[in-house]
Amino acid sequence: MNLQTKIPLQPQNPKLDYESEVFMLGSCFAENIGEKFEYYKFKNRINPFGILFHPKAIETFLWMASQDEQYVDSDLFFHNERWHCFDAHSSLSNPNQEELLSNLNTALTFTKEKLQSATHVFITLGTAWVYRLKSLDMIVANCHKIPQKEFEKSLLSIDDIGQCLQNCIHLIKSLNSSAQIVFTVSPVRHSKDGFVENNRSKSHLIAAIHQTISGFQNLSYFPSYEIMMDELRDYRFYGADMIHPNETAIQYIWERFSEVWISEKAKKIMLQVEDIQKGIAHRAFNPKSEQHMSFLKKLTLKKDKLQEEYPFMDFK
Repeated sequence: MNLQTKIPLQPQNPKLDYESEVFMLGSCFAENIGEKFEYYKFKNRINPFGILFHPKAIETFLWMASQDEQYVDSDLFFHNERWHCFDAHSSLSNPNQEELLSNLNTALTFTKEKLQSATHVFITLGTAWVYRLKSLDMIVANCHKIPQKEFEKSLLSIDDIGQCLQNCIHLIKSLNSSAQIVFTVSPVRHSKDGFVENNRSKSHLIAAIHQTISGFQNLSYFPSYEIMMDELRDYRFYGADMIHPNETAIQYIWERFSEVWISEKAKKIMLQVEDIQKGIAHRAFNPKSEQHMSFLKKLTLKKDKLQEEYPFMDFK
């Protein structure tokens, strides 16, 4: 008896291995999967501007990075005792204006450098709903808890999103024509927009992605949203808020992702990395015992052997 609907997945190429360079952009689900890459010690970079929920925010970020643009004092504003930028997530906000400006511009330079060498760029779209700041007539990446009356909320059309994605692709390809670009839609439901509104938003994103990537090489789609909705359609796969996927769901989607994107050779290395990670996380009852000293010595040998072959791996 089959008690689960399985989403058919096709093997993808070029496969990810430990020579690949991964760049993750977009909503919080990009961070969830990005953390898996971090855990397994791939060459991976995640959201230099913090979480970016909608395609216009991602387009603006890629434009600023690829065109060598820089932020200046007038691009920042002070609110609730911190300096903010409307193009970046509040995780970058800072009580020091100069530090924020430096961090933003350093992130732009870093992003251009990493995009130029990236083998795979993953873009996760979270929502098609955007907020336009009335005073400046600009769509923001984050409202930074400014009163909602200062913004006008609207739903991007499929054509608007499609144009935005085409611009993102062009900006990436202008830096790196060989990069594999993979789109996905976040399974996180934006319930604050309303449940009907969330479904409208997700449908616009999915339609726009498929309309954009159809017939192009080096562009593809991974159905993380569909896996969550169809394969994991049970509240035991959600966190306490009943909105965000829990760790079990994230691990499941990661395993499905690995099936199609990660090479067999890399999977063998991942097992070695996981063995070391579990060893690092182990807490001994008697840290000074001979048994534990022997365990630590063997663990060090494992790390040294792997780092000899992959010097970029950093075990802490």
